[in-house]
This record gives sequence, structure tokens and C-alpha cells, in this order.
Amino acid sequence: MSRPSGRRPVVGIIGNSNLLNGHYPVHAGGTMNSMAVAEVAGCMPLIIPSDPRFVSVAELLELCDGFVLTGGRPNVHPSEYGEDETPAHGAFDRGRDAITLPLVRACVERGQPFLGICRGFQEVNVALGGTLFCEIRDLPGRMNHRMPPDGTLDEQFALRHIVKFTKGGPFHRLMGAQEVMTNTLHGQGINQPGRDVVVDGTAPDGTPEAIYVRDAPGFTLSVQWHPEWNAVSDPVSRPLFAAFGAAAAAWAGRDVLKKSA
Repeated sequence: MSRPSGRRPVVGIIGNSNLLNGHYPVHAGGTMNSMAVAEVAGCMPLIIPSDPRFVSVAELLELCDGFVLTGGRPNVHPSEYGEDETPAHGAFDRGRDAITLPLVRACVERGQPFLGICRGFQEVNVALGGTLFCEIRDLPGRMNHRMPPDGTLDEQFALRHIVKFTKGGPFHRLMGAQEVMTNTLHGQGINQPGRDVVVDGTAPDGTPEAIYVRDAPGFTLSVQWHPEWNAVSDPVSRPLFAAFGAAAAAWAGRDVLKKSA
């Protein structure tokens, strides 16, 4: 598809299925995701109804220059990584599973950029054959990574623990620091990394917090925390979204390069 010159790259933000006012079904994405994409990544945010009844992976790959795999309360269904469903696995969104998992695999193969966040981070791992723990806080020696159940958004998204990156790895190079402070709002986490999934950052209790896909031709950095919060001014979030935006712009500019060749 030809890209009009001068327009911003389009970033598909994976929407979550919710009930508005308790009974009206919607696909929604947090405003902070759109703000981070528009104001830091420099791209046009587009909320994706993540349901195969309405969109296809092929259409999304053609329409968008990159994707933000957002956080969300429903979890990846355990059957996607070979486990039986239990009450401990929580709520699910099978429509989202049907879109995001093949989308990740296609993006890795094509070199099309994506940024995985929280559930999206876990989707990347599962899409590539990895597994998840259904409740991190129940594991010996692990901390509670869930957000406080009450309080303001500022309190829930407050910086709560260190993430340490591999020395010389992509996150260390991007952040200019080997240790950063992040928020934490998740219950599940990576158990076994998927094929070519490299754990490049961990919490003090060993929980994987930052990953990338080894030898992938495009941008695949993904994080377990929520960098969309305060992304404009946060020294950890801003370089992550800026680098993702640059990758989306490079993908969008392929048509220009082809025409000038």
C-alpha cells in the first residue's frame, strides 16, 4: 500500500474488550497509550478492535506501520502454552489471543516493529512458544507485582522496584543505565522464555521484566511494566517510545525508499 508523503506513521494500539457501564460491550484503549504514541513516538494512534470477526492480521499488517501490544486485565488463555484452564488463570479474551499471537509471529518474520507492554509482553513470549506463571506472588521468593487495589492512578502507577538490564544489552544501551526504576501492575509473568526470546532485564526477585527477540530484523523490545504512564517526561519511558516511533517511521518510509531506488 502506498503511503502518502508527510503523514505520521500509523501505530495500531491493541484494544481490549470491556463492558461500558457494566453492560455495553466496547473495544477500548487507555488514553495514556494514545498520548505516548502521539506525543513521544510521533505516530498516529489507531485503536484496533482485537477480534477476528472484525479484522484480520493480514489487514492490520498492511494498514499499520507498527503495533503497541497493550496491557489488559484478561490473561492469555493457558491452552496457548499447553496448560489447562484453572480459576487461578483469571479472565480471558480469546478474540485478542486470536489476533495478537499470530500478529506477533508475523511481525517478527517481517521485521515490522512492535512494543509489548504487560499482557503484550506476555503475548510475545507465548506467541514464540514460551510459557507463563499464572501468579507471580505465589512463587517462593517472589514479591507481589500487582498494583495496589485502591488509591489514585498516581499511587497505582508509582515507581516500585528496580529493573536491572544485561550489561551492554539493547535496553542498557537505549536507557544509558543498567538499572532503572519502574512501576509494576501485573499478576502473571514469564516462566519459560519462547524461542529466541532473550530476557534482557529482571526485577530484584528474578522476574523477567524486559525482553527482545534474538536476530529479529525489526524492533521487538517489550516490557512487563507500563511505560505508557507519564511517558512524556519519564526518563525510562520516553526513550523506549521514541525508539519505537523511529522504528515505525523507518517501516513507513520503505515505500519512499523503493520509489527513489
